[in-house]
Amino acid sequence: MNHDPFHWGRPNQETYGTYNYNIAQASNQQHESQLDDFPKMHTQQPIITGTSVVSLKFKDGIIIAADNLGSYGSLLRFNNLERLIKVGDETVVGISGDISDLQQLERILAQLEIEEEIYDSDGGHKLRAPHVHEYLSKILYNRRSKMDPLWNAVIVGGFNEDGTPFLKYVDLLGVTYGSSTLATGFGSHLAVPLLRQLIPNDIDYTKVEEEDARKVLENCMRVLFYRDARAADKYSLVTIKSQTSESGSKQITFNHEKELKVENQSWKFAKDISGYGSKQL
Repeated sequence: MNHDPFHWGRPNQETYGTYNYNIAQASNQQHESQLDDFPKMHTQQPIITGTSVVSLKFKDGIIIAADNLGSYGSLLRFNNLERLIKVGDETVVGISGDISDLQQLERILAQLEIEEEIYDSDGGHKLRAPHVHEYLSKILYNRRSKMDPLWNAVIVGGFNEDGTPFLKYVDLLGVTYGSSTLATGFGSHLAVPLLRQLIPNDIDYTKVEEEDARKVLENCMRVLFYRDARAADKYSLVTIKSQTSESGSKQITFNHEKELKVENQSWKFAKDISGYGSKQL
């Protein structure tokens, strides 16, 4: 898919009339040969980027992970970026893509938290994952419609109003969908097949224990570290689960683990590859 806004097309002039470039604050075009004159430009391609976010549901909640690397092209520029953002008491937002746009989304979500705290503090309502996802989908689609998209892919995890796990995706075009196994970036190619070995069908997450979900997620981060040139071995992991207390009421626990490392990593297999180092064909 071509994410360049200038390849998305525009209304047919034969149907809707000549396009008014003053609307987009573009320079006045007198001839069709001046098609290189574009409206005011914004961030039209990512600079510092974060790679995959990997997530899945299990029977008591959701688990999500993202590494801490920020890449400047092929340069590993930053190694301390946190791409899992807590929103409210029981929602996490994992973001890949442009880091400056990630910071903008972080500010937007912080403002949303403040407003919800002010207006709903006495109403008994909580800011839940479906609300955050719906809000972000509108924000991203609005920016896309202005031809100034936020260059991110976002996964929102938490709980529905009825207490069931919630996991949905939204990208820079405002495209949304939900699944029991979700990943962005290279993770959608490398990690999702591993996740679906554990959860082949959406409803099967109800049979998955937290330990099994964590184990497969750790394996996904290991595979991404080996296979994705923009991935790192240091990552953060969030587990949100619902537990029943002794009184019978359900409690939500939010566990954000940072500075985790890919375990059992080893490049020793390289010495057995012909052509590697001093070992020749």
